[in-house]
Amino acid sequence: MHVIIPASWLNHPFVKNSFVIKSRDQMQKIIDSGFDEVKIEVSKSVPIVESKAVGHSYKSFLPPDRWKLRNLVPPEIRQAIHDTNLPPAKKAHIIYKSSVELLEKLFEDPRAENIREAKQGAAEIVDLVLSQEETSQYLLRIASHDIYTYTHSVKVGFLAILLSKRLFKRSDAHDMHELGASFFLHDLGKVRVDPAIIRKQGRLTREEMDIMKRHPYHGFKILQEADQLSKECAIITMQHHERDDGTGYPMGLKGERIHIYGRICCIADVYDALTGERSYKPKLTPFEALKVMKEEMLNHFHRDIFEQFVLLFTDTGVKRSRRISYT
Repeated sequence: MHVIIPASWLNHPFVKNSFVIKSRDQMQKIIDSGFDEVKIEVSKSVPIVESKAVGHSYKSFLPPDRWKLRNLVPPEIRQAIHDTNLPPAKKAHIIYKSSVELLEKLFEDPRAENIREAKQGAAEIVDLVLSQEETSQYLLRIASHDIYTYTHSVKVGFLAILLSKRLFKRSDAHDMHELGASFFLHDLGKVRVDPAIIRKQGRLTREEMDIMKRHPYHGFKILQEADQLSKECAIITMQHHERDDGTGYPMGLKGERIHIYGRICCIADVYDALTGERSYKPKLTPFEALKVMKEEMLNHFHRDIFEQFVLLFTDTGVKRSRRISYT
């Protein structure tokens, strides 16, 4: 059954508050954590199947079909990537929507095998970005136009991959597959932040912000526990909120102490925050966001890397346009 624990994740041992119980051990953990009751979401619950083995019967919980590992990476991603007859604009649209679906599933169930599968899917997307220039430009336009929902991780992932492509120019010194996957997974730690804080309409209080600032470390721990903590994942997960002037978090790193991977993800993350929907601020156009980053926040970024980021938009005409349409 699908349960919702009525408390912050800090008060229980599970990855998140809402999940499908798959064993009696999980039920016992809920009881041992001191909860007298939990909410059951019937629409998301799954049947119990009775089986027989070695002369006795037992019951097991079956996960929903939509969360089975083989369905984590939507088949539309691979079909679109390898379809040479598909127009670039349509290909970009399919890959983008499928990537959002992939990360939504992963955040719902960030088990080790799901993280591995997601990274494999991300590797195929990276290959497309590196090899199909026209499709990449359409992805950039979508990432500059879509609303701020679950899509944040996907948009930051695409933006950071495109910037890395420009900076590294296929250099053998960088594992682009691992790097791309790390950009997509940069916010995975948010699954261990109270959903009420994530979904809050309006600015966070100081206490809530302190809780939110823990998500880089949580992401680090999730990837470590899943045995998927590569060098790239460790750097990007922990450093994507560090600022060149030392005002970032969680470690307050400054200047050259911030790895180039962390600096790349930071720029993509800030840009998407400025162009995304928020209840407490107006949504900025790409032109306006880049202007704010240059005039008010430049001390947060490595200047040369930020200049290359701006050139991504100049090359496609996005920077010169105050309105971007996608069909």
